[in-house]
Amino acid sequence: MDSTKSNILVIGFGGIGTMTAYNLEAGGRATVTGVLRSNYDLVASRGFRIWSCDHGQVESWRPTSGMNAARPVRNKADMMIVTKAVPDARTMASPFDYIVVCTKNIPDIPPTVAEVIAPAITPRHTSVVLVQNGINIEKPIIAAFPENVVISGISLMNSSELRPGEIFHQDHDNLIIGAFRNPNLDIETECRAAKLFTDLYNASEKATGEYSAEVQFMRWRKLVYNASYNSLCAITGMDTSKLRLTHTAVTELLLPVMLEVKSVARAAGYQLAADQEDISLNGDPLYGYFRPSMQQDIEKGNFMEVEVIVGEAVREGQRLGVPVPMLSTVYSLLKVLQFRTKVNKGMVELPPMKDFGAGNIVEVSKP
Repeated sequence: MDSTKSNILVIGFGGIGTMTAYNLEAGGRATVTGVLRSNYDLVASRGFRIWSCDHGQVESWRPTSGMNAARPVRNKADMMIVTKAVPDARTMASPFDYIVVCTKNIPDIPPTVAEVIAPAITPRHTSVVLVQNGINIEKPIIAAFPENVVISGISLMNSSELRPGEIFHQDHDNLIIGAFRNPNLDIETECRAAKLFTDLYNASEKATGEYSAEVQFMRWRKLVYNASYNSLCAITGMDTSKLRLTHTAVTELLLPVMLEVKSVARAAGYQLAADQEDISLNGDPLYGYFRPSMQQDIEKGNFMEVEVIVGEAVREGQRLGVPVPMLSTVYSLLKVLQFRTKVNKGMVELPPMKDFGAGNIVEVSKP
């Protein structure tokens, strides 16, 4: 490995993770190792196909090396060994400087983020960058790795995986970066690590890495959008444009949820803009027909980030004495959908159906 480059592990190669990793390598100041999951076999054989508004069309791209969870494979494109296992830092010649986590943050579905990244962590050296949605996501990471810097990454780009290994990136990559406060470390150390990562992200001159010391404020601001649009698009099956064109969805659903998030943020000490709900409501082009991540997840039969986006907001409201009736209702509906996904994936064993004496009728009616 080039010792002049930062050694970076990226975990999660969906739409956001792939573009994050590609941009880091495009800057020439990072060597990226990728942990791939469902798309590993396809990407190992032919690489990613990328259509990007920032980087143009890219064919057959692979990170410097790629990983997931079982067997080693020879990557013919760059002659690097790729494997399917999160690397063990104890066996590596050079530790990872940064671990960038771009997976969904779903603490109610094992394994947890802390469990996934644990083998690759070098105490007092590796910084963990959480490019994930939600609030309070840093707490379990700081608890598991009290000697390591934890950095917030708020991605504002719209990028999705159209098919396995095919990425469509349709608006500018803007990543807001800042250190979460770890009481075990000095602020200077945390800020230095966050600012260096910002420099690495800006090195490509194609994307924007925006350093901000107001990490929690930025996360609450994005939550106004995510807790409303992300949740309600998933529940209704309608994209952002269709939802906005339904007047009652705006006045009776979107705006009430946004206002509740603002109220909880204010009670937590974060004064969002007076018109933040209008900014969030109209942030996407009216005719953009965007499908937020939770809607895409439910359509694919995947788990959603229910807890970090909505559950934590509800719990913060309860802790601070702020009424959140709409958020609580949305949370309950999302948990029902999450349970359905667990059933469909065979994670819940349901009791057999009782025939109530109609067994013969049921048998006769079977195709």
